[in-house]
Amino acid sequence: MVYYVYILQSLVDGSFYKGFTQDYHERLRQHSAGDTKSTANKRPWKLIYVEQFYSKREALIREKKALLDLIVDIIVKATLKEYYETNNCLENEQE
Repeated sequence: MVYYVYILQSLVDGSFYKGFTQDYHERLRQHSAGDTKSTANKRPWKLIYVEQFYSKREALIREKKALLDLIVDIIVKATLKEYYETNNCLENEQE
């Protein structure tokens, strides 16, 4: 059996939601239709990440860590971008 870990982003306020399922297309439809109480007030949602697993246990372990990994990735990219802009690194490379 196949399981998926997914991360959604609200098109209303940019917040994130993570979950796991056997059918991520259907879960996205449910979230965007308002069928899920915890996400109904922030719909519509867009799928920004999906990862496949062959065991429920692996998917559950990854789900617990997936959002944290995404947040760290966003912070690192924003920090690097700010660093490069502040230090004019991109302009110096072009000279």
